[in-house]
Amino acid sequence: MPAATARPIGQNVTSSVASSFDHWKHLVAESFVPLTAQSSDVDGFRGHLRSRVLDRMAVVEVSATSHEVHRTPALIAQAGERYFKLNLQLEGTGLLIQDNREALLRPGDLAIYDTNRPYTLAFEEQARMMVVMFPCDALSLPTDYVGQLAAVRMAGSTGLSGIVGQFIRQLSENLDVLSGPSGSRLATNALDLVSTMLHAEMDIAPDRMKPQAMLAVSVREYIEANLSDPQLSPASIAAAHFISTRHLHNVFHESGTTVASFIRSQRLDGARRDLQDPLHAGKSVGTVAAQWGFLDAAHFSRTFRDAFNVSPTEWRRNG
Repeated sequence: MPAATARPIGQNVTSSVASSFDHWKHLVAESFVPLTAQSSDVDGFRGHLRSRVLDRMAVVEVSATSHEVHRTPALIAQAGERYFKLNLQLEGTGLLIQDNREALLRPGDLAIYDTNRPYTLAFEEQARMMVVMFPCDALSLPTDYVGQLAAVRMAGSTGLSGIVGQFIRQLSENLDVLSGPSGSRLATNALDLVSTMLHAEMDIAPDRMKPQAMLAVSVREYIEANLSDPQLSPASIAAAHFISTRHLHNVFHESGTTVASFIRSQRLDGARRDLQDPLHAGKSVGTVAAQWGFLDAAHFSRTFRDAFNVSPTEWRRNG
């Protein structure tokens, strides 16, 4: 869901009950990224999906009887954007397999995985889970570093993973009321918590983190802290980090994005949140745009419409 392409920016809660296993396969593929599904009990299968999109994050509650889903190389080849998915097991058990690792998830456990690499999720019995899906660039961590934690069980009984699990559980129980500015803020908070948890799980420290990964984290944090500066550019970012612009572009290329698209995406998401925030209701659209580094109102309006399929004024009025 990059800012440079049209994407939904909000929706009501959707709830779907599978009328058959073939219907389930369609629902799963439509709710996430394309997947194949199998079940040893097709005739007795039961499944239910409940979901909501919050900004760039999709929150989906999955309840189903015994089955498996597979993300295959052929399906990955059809992919557009790269996503991470975070699973919180609520009931039953689930087996997540990716990168030759296996995580057996029990109620309360968390695990993350990458939609750009093959994976399998298997459930031998009735199970219920929450799935949080978001673009890889929504985290401050380098994508390859997060990949080191793919299919690693994070116990929900202790530490930060327990806190994050409880937060996600509360989100799932309140999907109906997560709308407008409060929903946007909670989505941002959720991703911040996930980033913090992953930092802790990897036990990242300057003496253990690869220099290129450290640089990627530092650059993203610098950009996020200076989005209001209209002069923010690859040249100024590179200069602040004492590297060449070529080196800077390589850092973002490894994450599958560009400096300009990352800046634009972060600015648009910030402006979009503020346009529906009651705290900014007295400010004009142009003022809000300028606070996020968009000095040309016409350019902001075109960019906003290209990203969200609605004008800034319409978005504010319909919020």
